[in-house]
Amino acid sequence: MTANMDITLGSKEESEYVRRKLIEFNAKHVPEHLQSRYEEINLTVKDEDGTIVGGLLSVLCWNWIEVDILWLNESKRGLGYGTRLLDEIEHIGKEKQCTFIKLNTFSFQAPDFYVKNGYKEIAIIEEAPTGSRHYYFKKDIS
Repeated sequence: MTANMDITLGSKEESEYVRRKLIEFNAKHVPEHLQSRYEEINLTVKDEDGTIVGGLLSVLCWNWIEVDILWLNESKRGLGYGTRLLDEIEHIGKEKQCTFIKLNTFSFQAPDFYVKNGYKEIAIIEEAPTGSRHYYFKKDIS
């Protein structure tokens, strides 16, 4: 007989509990020297007034870095700042002995930019969102 269980929206504390439990499980399946490797690495681009005009938000996990967000103010696009952000996160990844960087983007964002910067397409999801494509990229840096 199956117990009656409720599925509810989790609070912040409950979500953190679930995250910790998965991290505990995962730690049993990766080499010991990688088990505690997790850190946020966030970069910003500021103009001469100190105003943030762009940035890159990422997470180092085990032996890779995952770029979650790369954004530049429209007035700063095409000026090399995006490439400089990628160069810097790749440099940091190499220093921290990561072997690759992964990221995702949409067809209405910048897939060609990532290809130009040496990222290889590893997957595409069609119609995500409707009328667009969701791209996944990887770049080996070791």
